[in-house]
Amino acid sequence: MAFPFTCIGHRGAIYALADVGGQGRFFSAGGDGWIVEWALDRPQNGRLVATVEGQVFSLAYLPEHAWLIAGDMKGGIHWIDLRRSERRHGILHHQRGVFDLKYSPPWLLSVGGEGLLTRWDAQTARPVESVHLTNRSLRCLAIGHTRGEIAISASDSNIYFLDWETLEVRQTLIRAHEPSVFSVAYSADERYLFSGGRDAMLRVWDLSCEPPALLSEQPAHWYTINHIALAPTGLLFATASRDRTVKIWDAVTFQLRRVLDPVRDSGHTHSVNRLLWLPEALISAGDDKTVKIWALKDDHA
Repeated sequence: MAFPFTCIGHRGAIYALADVGGQGRFFSAGGDGWIVEWALDRPQNGRLVATVEGQVFSLAYLPEHAWLIAGDMKGGIHWIDLRRSERRHGILHHQRGVFDLKYSPPWLLSVGGEGLLTRWDAQTARPVESVHLTNRSLRCLAIGHTRGEIAISASDSNIYFLDWETLEVRQTLIRAHEPSVFSVAYSADERYLFSGGRDAMLRVWDLSCEPPALLSEQPAHWYTINHIALAPTGLLFATASRDRTVKIWDAVTFQLRRVLDPVRDSGHTHSVNRLLWLPEALISAGDDKTVKIWALKDDHA
């Protein structure tokens, strides 16, 4: 199979990707409301597993229950039982979009356009508690498991750090990116936080300091950084941008290792919206209605 392999079939821009629990499979979803399952060993044959009315902005997979959770542009959260397709329900919970979902047993976390973080009981599919952080959109969630912490990027230019247990705000990075922070990701040892936003800057924050100190910054792309994904080994991370490129970075030195270009590398022809780094490959999805599978794994790019 040639790389990058281009998966086609979606009828709209693709905004969301989710892993299927280390089985060499993943889901994609976007503007057409379709949720499609892909297998790395048979990427030419995507399987439509569910449809949602409206655009899908976020996805999460709950392997213990075989539940697929989709967040839509109107603030709805859809719980889909993949073993019984007729068993599903939707809850209109957020406003102006559900921009990210993260699952860490026993909780599912969601963030929306009204600035609300909600913790859900994954067994009952019911909201347990919510915290209102800002009147602007919350864009991305990252969980620091060893730190007992959640990092949340927001369209008010700030990054919020919350206690995992209590959901109390521990600290706030004011004006981390102007005017909006689109993505955050912890390093493998959780010493650093990588962030990117509408200003196209890539910043690295040293979390061993109190408050976190800006360790590195560089103009990483021409336009907005939409998403950041850490490699499974923790040695590399990738950034996706509206400038149509995916860039691979050293997670130790923060230096650029490789650019996946629209022309030279047969990359995306429009904005790259989402990344998913599996042990076998890096997955990217964009406004060009395609998913691309890149032969990048382990510690090489």
